[in-house]
Amino acid sequence: MFAQLIDRISGALAAPGPDDSGADRDAAIRKATAVLMIDVARADSVFDPAEFDSVLDRISAPFGLTAQEAAELVNNADEEAERLTSLHDFTQLLHANLDEDEKSRVVGLLWEIAYADGRLDKYEDSLVLKISDLLHVSRGRVMRLKHDAENSEPV
Repeated sequence: MFAQLIDRISGALAAPGPDDSGADRDAAIRKATAVLMIDVARADSVFDPAEFDSVLDRISAPFGLTAQEAAELVNNADEEAERLTSLHDFTQLLHANLDEDEKSRVVGLLWEIAYADGRLDKYEDSLVLKISDLLHVSRGRVMRLKHDAENSEPV
């Protein structure tokens, strides 16, 4: 099943056809980002309502999704994260298709999710650092994003 998901995402990120406006690419990026967000939220073995709401808020605003679209995406991502065995395929897809600022924005979102319940668990911290390495975001920038998330007001 996981291989099928990667095949679908990889196919969506392939060069767009003449009638393709990039919607498939954007959907694949949204899905990969949401899966990583859910995985960070679950890293401390507790996926509480505050984290779920935080994921919804943080997935809908940057991607311009309605509440219903965000809920559907998060529910699908939750199912994928449940079966997740490797981050590499998702991070590789994001790394290949996002610029540095976009990758940094993803890492910033992950830090915000990690702090959504008011504390940073060591597993969440480790996972966000691992993802940021796989996305090739500089450690200095990652630490600034972490600091910003730690000092921001919860959504």
